[in-house]
Amino acid sequence: MRPQFDWNLGTRSLPLGRRTLVMGIVNVTPDSFSDGGLYLDTSRAVEHALRLHDEGADMVDVGGESTRPGAKAEAVSVQQELDRVLPVIQNVKRARPDAVVSVDTSKAIVARACVEAGAEIVNDVSGGLWDEAMLRTLATLECGVVLMHMRGRPEEWRTLPPIGDAVAVVKQGLRERSDASVRAGIGTSCIVLDPGFGFGKSFDENYPLLARFEQFHELGYPLLAGVSRKSFLGRTLAHRDTQVTAELAPVSERLHGTLAAEAVLVLKGAHIIRTHDVRACLDAVRIADAILAAT
Repeated sequence: MRPQFDWNLGTRSLPLGRRTLVMGIVNVTPDSFSDGGLYLDTSRAVEHALRLHDEGADMVDVGGESTRPGAKAEAVSVQQELDRVLPVIQNVKRARPDAVVSVDTSKAIVARACVEAGAEIVNDVSGGLWDEAMLRTLATLECGVVLMHMRGRPEEWRTLPPIGDAVAVVKQGLRERSDASVRAGIGTSCIVLDPGFGFGKSFDENYPLLARFEQFHELGYPLLAGVSRKSFLGRTLAHRDTQVTAELAPVSERLHGTLAAEAVLVLKGAHIIRTHDVRACLDAVRIADAILAAT
C-alpha cells in the first residue's frame, strides 16, 4: 500500500493516499505542446477550469508559460504571466470558492500574487532553481508546494547527454530540492514531489521512471506524476507501416496510452495524477484504486 499523508495547504489539508487525487490542467498559453492557444482567452480558460472541476478534478493547475521542448527561458515576462493566470484564478475562485487551485509557475512574484488571489498550491517545474527568491517566498506563504525534477532547460533538452540511471539521478535531484526547501523554511507537510516525466529525459529514459516509480517513496514525501499526452508516449504509439512512418503519434491519439501509464503510476504509488483528460483519467484511477484496495 502507498503511504498516506495530509498535504498542508495552509488554510486546509488534503488527505493523500486513501484514494488517488486528480489534477486537471489549464494552460493559459499560446504555445503549450498539447492545447496551446485553446484557453488563452480568460473566459475560455475559466470555463475549461470549471468544466474540469465538474468532471471530478480534485484541483486544477493554471499555468501561463509553456515549458514544451525547445521553449526559450524567460520567454514570458512576469507581467505577461500575471496577466494570463491571475484573472483565471480569481474568476475560478469567485465561481467555486471551495475549488483547490494550483498555479504552475517558476517565478516567485507570480507565486505570491496567485496565492494572494486564492491559489493554494504552487507547482514549480524547476523545483525552485530558476528563481533564487522562490523557496524563500514559498516559506512565507501558506500553501502547498510541488517540486518537480527538471534536467536542464527546455531549449537544452535535445542536446543533453544520456542520463544514466534515471531513477537514481531523479531521486538525488528531488532529495536535494526537498532538502533545500526545508532549509529555506518550507514545512515538510507542505511538500509534494514530481519526478518530471519528459522534462530533460529522452524518450526511452522515461520508462525506467515508470517501471520503478515506487522507489521514489524512499524520499518520504507524497508523489505527483504527469504523463498526460507526452511525447515519450507518442513515440511508443507512433504508427509504422509500409506506407506511413511517423516519429510521434499525434497528441489526439495519445489518450489510451496516457491512461495505461496513469493506471500503472497509481498501482506503483502515485498520490496525485496531473492530466488533461479528467473524466477518462478518473475512470482509470478508480479501477487502479480498487486494485490497490484489494492487495
